[in-house]
Amino acid sequence: MTDNRNHSILLEVNNLWKVFGKPTTDIDLNDADSFDRLQNDGVVAAVRNVSFKLKRGEVFVIMGLSGSGKSTLIRCIPRLIEPTHGEIKVNGRNVLDLDKKELIDFRRRETAMVFQHYGLLPHRNVIENVAFGLKLCGVAPRERQELAKQAIAQVGLEGWEDYYPAQLSGGMRQRVGIARALVQQSDLLLMDEPFSGLDPLIRREMQDTLIDLQKKLNRTILFVTHDLSEAIRLGDTMAVMRDGKFIQQGTPADIMNNPADEYVERFVQDARSLVPGSSSQALRWPRRTVKPSSRPGAAAVPLPVPSGR
Repeated sequence: MTDNRNHSILLEVNNLWKVFGKPTTDIDLNDADSFDRLQNDGVVAAVRNVSFKLKRGEVFVIMGLSGSGKSTLIRCIPRLIEPTHGEIKVNGRNVLDLDKKELIDFRRRETAMVFQHYGLLPHRNVIENVAFGLKLCGVAPRERQELAKQAIAQVGLEGWEDYYPAQLSGGMRQRVGIARALVQQSDLLLMDEPFSGLDPLIRREMQDTLIDLQKKLNRTILFVTHDLSEAIRLGDTMAVMRDGKFIQQGTPADIMNNPADEYVERFVQDARSLVPGSSSQALRWPRRTVKPSSRPGAAAVPLPVPSGR
């Protein structure tokens, strides 16, 4: 098999569809009128002919409201939801061609996922949760413990290794989820609204953590959110999704300055008031660091500092 890992494109999605339900007649999904026929047939097209590319080291954010299809799309990448039609290439290999054994190996080694609701194992402590994926991959106990400790330190949870999920705050649980994804050192990190269930201040803190980690680790991230300000703050590239399809793709600044239609325009109106000159970089404030408490392993928390201070 050809090794394509040095290629600049890590993820390539072409003409992807996910249809829930069974049409009563055969439908050519390459046909421009297929969506109308699907609607008339009473089935739901959650993802409609989506195509995009994700470069190595890039953060690509998919932004859309509830029901837009964004979570369905990201779950199609590792085939947690089986696509109906299209192509998903990771490192040049079509994920849809993988058999069951190859797919399990792909999920364990080439992708890692962070969910909105953490997905932690309640009967395992922090270090056991973080190391769990390595255990499934057959990594030796001593090595996986060391790797898990490093990942825990990266997300600021040193000293919390022996605590259980029920003993942690929401933000700390999500840090564990991120550490579990990082420790696998997978090529592609998938993040499905990981911060949307957190309080606003904790959400900002977690965004800062991700920004800092990305500066150090330069991971390739596909991130889903319903929050435009979060998309602008985190994304190198972003797409606005509606009714299962991409309405507009580009840099945050491109979308802010040149919305493709009235739908995108309504989204960016409020954000412009937060971004002087409609520049997405204005939200990437410099940050100072404070020590929040004397709890075990209390992490230094980066706080945003508005420009001019």
